[in-house]
Amino acid sequence: MELSLLLEYGWVLLVLILLEGILAADNALVLAIMVKNLPEDQRKKALFYGLAGAFIFRFGSLFVISYLIDVWQVQAIGALYLLFMSGNHIVRKVWFKKKDSAEEKAERKKVGTAGFWGTVIKVEIADIAFAVDSILAAVALAVTLPNTPIASIGGMDGGKFIVILTGGLIGVIIMRFAATIFVKLLHKRPGLEIAAFLIVGWVGVKLAVYTLSHPALDFLPEAFAESKMWKIIFYTVLVCIALAGWFLSDKKEDADVEKMV
Repeated sequence: MELSLLLEYGWVLLVLILLEGILAADNALVLAIMVKNLPEDQRKKALFYGLAGAFIFRFGSLFVISYLIDVWQVQAIGALYLLFMSGNHIVRKVWFKKKDSAEEKAERKKVGTAGFWGTVIKVEIADIAFAVDSILAAVALAVTLPNTPIASIGGMDGGKFIVILTGGLIGVIIMRFAATIFVKLLHKRPGLEIAAFLIVGWVGVKLAVYTLSHPALDFLPEAFAESKMWKIIFYTVLVCIALAGWFLSDKKEDADVEKMV
């Protein structure tokens, strides 16, 4: 595989890991609260079973998506979903100043005093909800990557499939083992959360451009979505959003971070 191809794939994987980390931090807190009513020796088991199910779901859903990704209606639905999710979160945070705590999010998922397997099922459902967002974002980021010599997996180029699956699985691992790092980071730089959802919306725009370039629509030139000019524009804006989220954040103290984690 050529070096330029490896670098492009590596860059997309790095973006996916960072985005997954920021989005997974809050999700990890929700999952921790969902299992807190269990005896201590059962909490890790519940999270393990729930996250094992998340691995299986991500692989299975990605395998299905690989056969549907060339259908422009599916692309359009994915783009609209990412744009809606991004816009909804930002409007709630910025305009309505609604700052849901992890406890409130867990409460909305009707977390109660369910037994062990009832809690595992709830964790599974929560994992699936979190996975939908990250899988769509990953597909939108990777779909315009160049094809590789790797044999197709499902209905998708093997290289694209692997980078999407790797990003998603790393997101699950972060949610289970490295969430503390990202929770602390978000506490210090709260603007990164808004930046992450702006990036999700921008990824939705990328998927919309890919959809409008579909031969069945022919709204944009078919080659535009994979052109060097559009890639430069896309990643320049993405980096600017990330930098703005970092440097425009009001730094906060660490007084309550450890307790929160």
